[in-house]
Amino acid sequence: MNRLEQTFLTEYSSDAAVAKYSSETAGRGISHLLDAEYGPIYRNAVKRQLQAPVGAGLRLLEFGCGAGVHLVHCTATFEREGPPVAAAFGMDFSRRLIAAAHDEVKTLPVSVRHKVKFLVARSETMDKELAADLNVHPTELHNSFHLVIGVNTFRYCCRAGTARDCAHAIYDLLKRGGVCVVIDMNNKFPLFRTRLRDRLTRPKEERYLPTLEQYAAPFAAVGFEVLERRTFCWIPHSAGAALLGACRALTPVLNAVAPSFAMRSLVIARKPL
Repeated sequence: MNRLEQTFLTEYSSDAAVAKYSSETAGRGISHLLDAEYGPIYRNAVKRQLQAPVGAGLRLLEFGCGAGVHLVHCTATFEREGPPVAAAFGMDFSRRLIAAAHDEVKTLPVSVRHKVKFLVARSETMDKELAADLNVHPTELHNSFHLVIGVNTFRYCCRAGTARDCAHAIYDLLKRGGVCVVIDMNNKFPLFRTRLRDRLTRPKEERYLPTLEQYAAPFAAVGFEVLERRTFCWIPHSAGAALLGACRALTPVLNAVAPSFAMRSLVIARKPL
């Protein structure tokens, strides 16, 4: 593990990281986003953009899953609204966050919890590490997932120079017609608190943010069809009630006057049939 990777592993193994990425302590913002902004994107990906047959049920995967909030939300949503979930896997390089994800699963109904599994794995080698955990050859997992998601994690692959490796692993794991959704920080948004802090405390390579085009490029390079590439969202994950209310009120105006400066970059890519 190089110095850059060790720096981020230390950061994402802290008490602060667990609090930031667990649903009970993350703030009102992430709950709203999962219900009103991210959630509809995931549902649309499955109900309108997915071309692979669902068969016995959806197979979901989240890389860089943190404490598992997004994967648990997706599992609960599809179990409730359909199509049902056959299996859901979450992977993160932080053992501390994976431990927190095991607690997050307990928010699901008992009848659903066995469908969700979390494991420690790096994004750029997720296919090999998932195969090792399941005691199968990696090729047995190729062409087996319907939906892969990654939130606030792909930028680290870009920083480490492994973005194409990550995109290639996703391509191999997805079924033909399967969909990948990536949501990450928009480099044009000027007011990220972490970005302002990092300018004072981190070297340039640790705070680099890709452009929207740079987020999308590795997926196109390995053979994906890029379905959507846009910026969106004006609500911080950690927003409390007051900030959430203010951001929701301002969102229509900001979308009208400065859409390219929104907080998040979104890339949706599909593996060709």
